[in-house]
Amino acid sequence: MHPNQLIDSHRHQGMRRQLMLQLRDKGIKDLRVLEAMNLIPRHYFFDPGFVEHAYQDKAFPIDAGQTISQPYTVARQTELLELKPTDKVLEIGTGSGYQCAVLCAMGIKTYSIEYIEVLHRKAGLMLDYMGYHPTLFLGDGSKGIPLYAPFSKILVTAGAPTIPQLLINQLTIGGLLVIPIGDQKQQRMFRFRKLANGQVEQEDHGAFSFVPLVGQQGWR
Repeated sequence: MHPNQLIDSHRHQGMRRQLMLQLRDKGIKDLRVLEAMNLIPRHYFFDPGFVEHAYQDKAFPIDAGQTISQPYTVARQTELLELKPTDKVLEIGTGSGYQCAVLCAMGIKTYSIEYIEVLHRKAGLMLDYMGYHPTLFLGDGSKGIPLYAPFSKILVTAGAPTIPQLLINQLTIGGLLVIPIGDQKQQRMFRFRKLANGQVEQEDHGAFSFVPLVGQQGWR
């Protein structure tokens, strides 16, 4: 659907409010995250025939064999970033652009990189239409974006086989990396905090399922 034809009706807004209540019931505590997600018409990122699926708490297929993440997953990853207004965030895997829109709605200075050109192009058009202007890149996100480093927070929206050291290198001291790590089917959500001595402390935040991270530090 062309962006000029997009409508966010009272019905859509009501469905979105119900979804936010579900996310709160599932344990999302950061009200800033829920408020930002309540602003974003998630159905904008769906083909018109699948709008009914937009406000269900589930992942859904998009172009190029990828998915738009489950709303709970988006909320949880965003919450784990412990975002502050001064943060400079790198998102690895722009995908549909939905997660990026949530970061922008929270007023965060956002950089996002996507490996697949059609997703990069479509996400850019949609984000621009919505009035959000993150800095978008096409390329191998597993290597980060050294030219724009350091970042206070890095969010990876695809499953990695190991901790990408290049991403740790691009964090500020005290910065956080939120990343799913595991095999190509199932991962654990880790949060790494970079310490002053160059080491990292890690926390395991449970099982999730993402598409594989591609690139030099990914699966291919």
